[in-house]
Amino acid sequence: MNGPNKNLKFPLTHYKKLCFLKNIIKNPAIKVGDYTYYDDFEDVGNFEKNVKYHFDFIGDKLIIGKFCMIASNITFIMNGANHLTNAISSYPFAIFGAGWKKAMEGKTYPTKGNTVIGNDVWIGYNVTIMPGIKIGDGAIIASNTTVTKNVEPYSIVGGNPSKLIRKRFSEKTILKLLELQWWNWDIEKITENVDKLTQNDFNILTL
Repeated sequence: MNGPNKNLKFPLTHYKKLCFLKNIIKNPAIKVGDYTYYDDFEDVGNFEKNVKYHFDFIGDKLIIGKFCMIASNITFIMNGANHLTNAISSYPFAIFGAGWKKAMEGKTYPTKGNTVIGNDVWIGYNVTIMPGIKIGDGAIIASNTTVTKNVEPYSIVGGNPSKLIRKRFSEKTILKLLELQWWNWDIEKITENVDKLTQNDFNILTL
């Protein structure tokens, strides 16, 4: 027995505001895992529009794992938004050319690398994620949060700037879940165990 077809653009019949995100992405610098969905109040095509300052010449990537849940109005701020912070001025003189075009010779703008979202991550409405952030597997990001620092696996964070609210489970259980990596199971095995994956009976950890 199989789950829904991972290649579907719109997996819900008669509802076109939720999509399996991997199947609508056109930018090769955005990588998305199977069954991750995006729900947008207006148009799922807004997703790439909400990845801001993502310039080809910088080379950073947005990487999102499998089985993530991403709500409307998400914003990813990428490294193209960065300015100099340790110079006398943070003004980007060079981009305007003319007599300023050599202002950045021998210098580089700061970068924090790829933005990486783990697997089974729930990102709530109106969340902003800053450049180079790493969000661990199983994390939950509360609505209206601005994520300014890395998020550990199975943590719940919220606020502006983001702060840890609590861990979802004990450290022992988190370690077992990270070892289990259910999102990497064959879809047949996931389908056979969806009733257990939606319980809080951690005997499933022995599977």
